[in-house]
This record gives sequence, structure tokens and C-alpha cells, in this order.
Amino acid sequence: MKKMQVRTVLSLVMLGAALSIAPKLNAEAAYNDELLACSKIFDADYYATMYPDAAAASNGSKLWLLNHYLRVGIYEGRNASATFNATDYKNKNADLEALYGDYLPGYAFHYAYSGKAEGRDATPSVGAEVSVPSTYTLLGVYATEYDPESARGGNIQIAASHVNGTVVAPGQTFSANKAIGPRTHANGFVDAPVFINKEHAIGVGGGVCQVSSTIYAAMKVAGVKATERHPHSLPVNYLPEGWDATISGNELDLKFKNTYGKNLIVYENAAGGILTVALYLEN
Repeated sequence: MKKMQVRTVLSLVMLGAALSIAPKLNAEAAYNDELLACSKIFDADYYATMYPDAAAASNGSKLWLLNHYLRVGIYEGRNASATFNATDYKNKNADLEALYGDYLPGYAFHYAYSGKAEGRDATPSVGAEVSVPSTYTLLGVYATEYDPESARGGNIQIAASHVNGTVVAPGQTFSANKAIGPRTHANGFVDAPVFINKEHAIGVGGGVCQVSSTIYAAMKVAGVKATERHPHSLPVNYLPEGWDATISGNELDLKFKNTYGKNLIVYENAAGGILTVALYLEN
């Protein structure tokens, strides 16, 4: 079965209610289905311990490790945790092959939303005995697409790198404007399309609102409420209505307060045309 066909099945048929919090735009939005499903069965601390090469490349980012598993590791036969390996799950559950074929994220999706509750066996053939205490809990994750070759894409990558790893202490307020920093040529940002007063225009740092908007989408998945949020003046093409959050200078901002008793970390990664945001809570 072709990947796009399977993605369509994942998005439109199988267990849609389980992912009702993540609205679908089209079949391409199935990447979020895969991301959310893998996030439910993925153990970043375990993955880093099992695979030192990935840990070394991650620079400590648990989101980077999750993305590595979904884009690379799952196809290399790596374990998501001490209790799940997609290839082993496929081999132990022959009835699922008619639906997913060789499309391994489909098996992760099935186990996360159905197989685990059914008591199906997904135990890795190697590595199940490894026990690693988890240092952080994933609260929510979301991804949007962008053109990495465009000027706008370059601004997104710069802004995401500035936000990545931001620690929000208990009682502290996160500010997207503060985390991203001034959008100036001196800071590496370039001119790109922006919305100004309900019209398309060109401005320095165009595209950074996709960074703040993807943070807001991850907040919605995590159940973290915004203390300040402003919608765009025109619809955006990378998120559904009501899931975006524009920022502008120091006047419009996206903010939330850490109401937990532990540190909350905002991880953000932009690579290969996919911008991903994850909120992690210290255990």
C-alpha cells in the first residue's frame, strides 16, 4: 500500500475521534497523526540511552530525538521505548499487515490508540530489559509545514533556533517575542511576506508568526492556556482557523504562564520543511 494511501486511511478513517484535538487540513496533515501517536509511546531518555549516536546529535533536545525516531529511527528498526518496536509489532500482529503493509508509522499509530489497550505485544526483541528513569513528561507536540528554500523559511529556522530549549520556571511567563528576539537584519532575519492590516506585504522577519502559531497549537494540544494571544488578520494556510497566533514588535505577543510546580521547556525544531514544537514538563 502506498504511503499517501495509508496516510489518508490514518487521517480520515481509523480512530479519528482519538485525534479530535488535532484538526485535519488534508491528507498531508497526517504527519501530525504520526507525530502525536509516536509521542504517546516514545521515551526520549530510553532512546538516548539505547542509541548514543542519536543522543550525541540531539544536543540534549528531546524533541530532536522524537523527530529522529519518526523520520529515521523507526525505519532503521530502533525502539521507541522498552515496550515498543514497530517492526516487532508488525511481525507479531500479522492481521495488521493488510492495512499498513510496510508503512511502519501506521503500526505506531495502531498501538498508541488501539493495540496497547487490546493487550497486543509490541515488546522489542532487543532492549526491553533496559530501564531508564524519565526526566521529563511530554505535554503536547504539533508540527506545521513550510518551504525551507524560501526567505520565509530561513526566518522560521532562525526564530525556531532562538526558542528551542527555552526554560519556563514555575510561575514564570513565556513570551514568544522575548524568546525569538528582535526581528532585524542585524539578527539575521530577512524580508519576506507578512500580513499588515489584512493585506499581503513584505517585511523583515516574515514567517516568524508561523513559529509562534505552532507554539500555540502545541499549547492547545497540551492544554496550556494562553494569557495573551492574537489571531492573524487573514487566514493562514498552515493551521486551521483559531489555531494561529500572530506576534508583532512588542505590541502583539503570545504568552502563557507556567502553572505547574516544575520547569516547563519549550523545544522547537525546523528542518526539512517541517516545524515542530513540543512542551515538556520536568518530572
